[in-house]
Amino acid sequence: MRYQLFGAALMAASAVAHAEIQTQEIPYTAADGTKMVGYYAYDDAIEGQRPGVVVVHEWWGLNDYAKSRARDLAGLGYSALAIDMYGEGKNTEHPKDAMSFMKAALADADAAKARFNAGVDLLKQQQQTDGAKLAAVGYCFGGKVVLDMARQGVPLEGVVSFHGALATETRAAPGSVKARVLVEHGSADSMVSAEDVAALSAEMVKAGADYQFVNLPGAKHGFTNPGADKFQEKGVDVAYNKAADERSWNDMQRFLDETFDSSRP
Repeated sequence: MRYQLFGAALMAASAVAHAEIQTQEIPYTAADGTKMVGYYAYDDAIEGQRPGVVVVHEWWGLNDYAKSRARDLAGLGYSALAIDMYGEGKNTEHPKDAMSFMKAALADADAAKARFNAGVDLLKQQQQTDGAKLAAVGYCFGGKVVLDMARQGVPLEGVVSFHGALATETRAAPGSVKARVLVEHGSADSMVSAEDVAALSAEMVKAGADYQFVNLPGAKHGFTNPGADKFQEKGVDVAYNKAADERSWNDMQRFLDETFDSSRP
């Protein structure tokens, strides 16, 4: 009996040892025919389906940072997909190129929504994803994207914007926001005006949205990205802030826990 128990313990330990975050790049196509690349991550120690979270990249594009956040979310037990809003997985470290990519992606609101939805559809197709429980998180440009998707009533349980742009051409109408909304904003973000902050709050109240806004003291744009500081020499007013990064991530975890718990029958 002792040997049987010892053998069972070894097998269990072996299973735990081999459990890890699985990742893969998955090609897909947007409605306009643009070739896209998704980066998918999940924890193979978890059996069955789990809530899905879309990750939308910064204005730099689908780079290693966006992919790392997908892995982080997988580590929390989610089925996570970092989607591609620019096409062909392109990314850059040059601000002028990033601005050009971002403007092109946002030039047509309907096209941007279609690209986002193509990513959502891809996440729903993964066998680990519970398609009835979906959320989205976004950083910088991606923060604006997920907010705009909430404004337009895309069927998500929740969205989280980290140092996202708050201005929009697609204001929410009363009753249009179906998702719960969390905005994590740096108080020292020079890229977002006080007027934008006030306008967003007024918009969300008027729309009747379930909305939370967190103002993180002293944090600049890009506060979640440990690699942000290197862009300062290129004239971009961004900076990593460890305290703001950790606090906002903890806020997101609580928010998603509450969101998906409240969606259960």
